[in-house]
Amino acid sequence: MASTLFSRTFLAASHRLITPSLLPQKTLTLASFLTRRGFYSQLGFSSTAYRSARAMASAGIGIGARAGYSTSSVPTNEPVVSVDWLHSNLIEPDLKVLDASWYMPDEQRNPIQEYQVAHIPGALFFDLDGISDRSTSLPHMLPSEEAFAAGCSALGIENKDGVVVYDAKGVFSAARVWWMFRVFGHDKVWVLDGGLPRWRASGYDVESSASGDAILKASAASEAIEKIYQGHTVSPITFQTKFQPHLVWTLDQVKNNMEDQTYQHVDARSKARFDGTAPEPRKGIRSGHIPGSKCVPYPQLFDSASQTLLPAEDLKKRFEQEEISLDKPIMASCGTGVTACILAMGLHRVGKTDVPVYDGSWTEWATQPDLPMEGEDSSS
Repeated sequence: MASTLFSRTFLAASHRLITPSLLPQKTLTLASFLTRRGFYSQLGFSSTAYRSARAMASAGIGIGARAGYSTSSVPTNEPVVSVDWLHSNLIEPDLKVLDASWYMPDEQRNPIQEYQVAHIPGALFFDLDGISDRSTSLPHMLPSEEAFAAGCSALGIENKDGVVVYDAKGVFSAARVWWMFRVFGHDKVWVLDGGLPRWRASGYDVESSASGDAILKASAASEAIEKIYQGHTVSPITFQTKFQPHLVWTLDQVKNNMEDQTYQHVDARSKARFDGTAPEPRKGIRSGHIPGSKCVPYPQLFDSASQTLLPAEDLKKRFEQEEISLDKPIMASCGTGVTACILAMGLHRVGKTDVPVYDGSWTEWATQPDLPMEGEDSSS
């Protein structure tokens, strides 16, 4: 409801391109954003050229197009693409860019609002909470095949498209969406290495979106999924799924693994949350960890200066430091199944392309009264 109202408010307005130096330094509140349309009219950069170039590319007219372009030139065993690569291929018609920004509950940030202020030109907004399972109270759980197909179709994504996902933190929630596409059989998907911060630091333009087109699509995707869970039919469907069950684990699979120890269990949360010495960001959830799991905090997979994914050899060393063997099966978890996907992405780079993620993760596990937990807080 709120997203629909928000999108309608902006439907009649226009897009603008903003150079990094012209970006507002603070995120606007929704109320102040709605009253400051003049901010955009004062900017001298228009996205008309971008939209025209993309339209011409779609029609086969070769402005900025390269005859050799193909997402197949990016290997699917490489989970990321650089900002330079994306900038060079941005107008290609079979490339969809998704802003999948999402924030923890205690961060008090609004990803849709921030998308409106600044995003990569032409990017669609992927609502991680909207494109999710409506039959559970757990946050942003993986939707059904039919629901994911309906959501992607509402966004205008097709199976022929290459998909590049980014977020506003660097690499955070984008990895979750990368994993979701792979779970549903779409391997032509990559995360933008370093995300929006690296894109802006490289001097590339961003676009403000006073037009509601992308927000309407995001809202339509959420509504399509709601209809699926209500038992209704949604059409047209332009995106077909092929579920890969080996990439997603349930609570029962984790319980069984505690007994047979077939998979090494790696947790992406901070060491303090893992040890039970720091609180969970969600109220009512005790901190601690699942017995037998090991902790590799997801920030340790990135270069501290550029916030890009570490090279394969450095990633291997990081896992080996925690006595995690890359010669044995590995599964990943975290708080709610978001940053576990960063571990899966890092392991993908070193050749382990079949790492499953426990979708419910610690939030599901810790709310079950009869399950074992370890850590200081879990013992109380």
